[in-house]
Amino acid sequence: MESKAVPTVELNPIGLSLADYAGRPSTLCPGCGHNMVSNAIQAAVYEMGILPEKIIKMSGIGCSSKSPNYFLQRSFGFNSLHGRMPNLATGASFADTSVKVLGISGDGDSASIGLGHFKHVIRRNVPMVYIIENNGVYGLTKGQFSATTDLGLELKHQGVNVLPPLDLCMEAILSGASFVARAFAGDSKQMKEIFKAAFAHDGLAIVDVISPCVTFNNKDESLQSYTFGRQNVSPLQDIKFYLEHQREQILDFADGETREVDMPDGSVIVLKKTASDYDPTDRMAAFQMLAESYTERHFITGLIYIKRGTTTVHEHYDLVDEPLNRLSVERLRPSKAALDEINTRFG
Repeated sequence: MESKAVPTVELNPIGLSLADYAGRPSTLCPGCGHNMVSNAIQAAVYEMGILPEKIIKMSGIGCSSKSPNYFLQRSFGFNSLHGRMPNLATGASFADTSVKVLGISGDGDSASIGLGHFKHVIRRNVPMVYIIENNGVYGLTKGQFSATTDLGLELKHQGVNVLPPLDLCMEAILSGASFVARAFAGDSKQMKEIFKAAFAHDGLAIVDVISPCVTFNNKDESLQSYTFGRQNVSPLQDIKFYLEHQREQILDFADGETREVDMPDGSVIVLKKTASDYDPTDRMAAFQMLAESYTERHFITGLIYIKRGTTTVHEHYDLVDEPLNRLSVERLRPSKAALDEINTRFG
């Protein structure tokens, strides 16, 4: 009798399989862009070889804030108040500096009620990955217009949006973010590589993901729809990632040629040089490019802006290396001799 071949499970550098990074089955609408974001996060962390227990998942309120249930089930997670995820994430990062904080938010959560907290967590440069699942509507409360809905969009049950949208990438750069990128949920390969670069970044990494809502914001002409995204996406660069940190090299190359440029965070950006010669370290060029993308009715994906050598909020304080909640009772409890000395000194 022939024995059946047992399928091999591919393991990452720390010996875990992709299944070790999975979450619970999604309860979001079939086809929701948020599900593809969850899959890309799972794949990115698996390929980087990060232990799930070394990541904490934070979220606010909305369809986006349900997403942490659908990936990294072994990671600790906390669902906070609407718009207040950055505050809880800041506290968690101070309590345990050994874990990587992953914040999941939405355009309603970050661009409306949480806009002030969004800007302040950037100003503080809290070391975390901040992913915005941007679908241009309040999907959890039946599709009202959000602060990122494109001007003039007409939806069946909401009428016409008469207010201009906020660009969260532009808001992030204006507020001083050191890493700003945009992804499209329909391009899983690029999105995964952007997430890898964000996790490797030392500081706050903002990733605005255009994540279509197939139930409420599903008109072909909407900026946040799959149809518009596939027809009008403009990738800035292809992004590859290596686990080992490499020495940076700045190369001169001709128009139309593609070259790899090593970034100090360990990522490798594959740049295709165009006539505009876009430089992701040029803050003013990033503003201009984002403004032009809205004028020309397309959105830019890829690494939009990165600033090297920034100081995180943790570096301003004398924080302990080992979190207090990881200490044993024996180490936390003073000895009898220590208590006697304290009583004698202050008695």
